[in-house]
Amino acid sequence: MARLTSRFLVDLLLRRTEAAGGFAAVLVRGDDHAGSILVQCAERGRPGPLLERRFSPTGDYVWEAVGPDDPDDGESRANYRERRQTADPDLWIVELDIADAPRLVAEWAALT
Repeated sequence: MARLTSRFLVDLLLRRTEAAGGFAAVLVRGDDHAGSILVQCAERGRPGPLLERRFSPTGDYVWEAVGPDDPDDGESRANYRERRQTADPDLWIVELDIADAPRLVAEWAALT
């Protein structure tokens, strides 16, 4: 089965978030075909976890919480995002501001 492109997956996530009444934006555009995806979650402007789509040893994609444990530590989060972007120039960084963003990502991931 063909894999869905990163661009398609990001567009789908943006549409699902907006359809659910949330705000979604691409902060950094990565490679359209094979870029990794980092989601910066928030709820009413308050920072939440960072989630990253990663390839697992079983051959599937999984979503993992990454970065600093304290979402309120803006400097550490910014440093983490910068390090990831430097290490992976194909990385997409997407911001979601919606109630229970991790749940929305999990539901979206189950569709893909």
